[in-house]
Amino acid sequence: MPDAFTTRVLNVTTGSAERVVDITGDCESFLREAAAGRDGLLNVFVPHATAGIAVLETGAGSDDDLLAALHTLLPADDRWQHRHGSPGHGRDHVLPALVPPHATLPVLGGRLELGTWQSVCLVDTNRDNPDRTVRLSFLG
Repeated sequence: MPDAFTTRVLNVTTGSAERVVDITGDCESFLREAAAGRDGLLNVFVPHATAGIAVLETGAGSDDDLLAALHTLLPADDRWQHRHGSPGHGRDHVLPALVPPHATLPVLGGRLELGTWQSVCLVDTNRDNPDRTVRLSFLG
């Protein structure tokens, strides 16, 4: 089957602050071309040891709540054995165990099937690496 698998790489600049970046629009744009009205799966993957992918509501405070919860669970202090980088950077390497570096989502009729308030987000707590790569892959 031709075009059964299509992939694209996004470059996302997260800056020097912890961020939750909504990439739903990028996913939808990719699917308009790659899925072309077909059903399948979208895999979103961030190939970094200090970032993750989350599906959550944005714009109503949930993104800030997620960062606050991560601060509670993973304080940016000197308790971490992994010690290179800025103070508390070891916690960034634990992040993908809680916010995985991937999500696989259903695509129906070429459209991402998210709930009403769901968005696809890159979660980046690593202030030392402001440039991220996200791989979008459609399997039809």
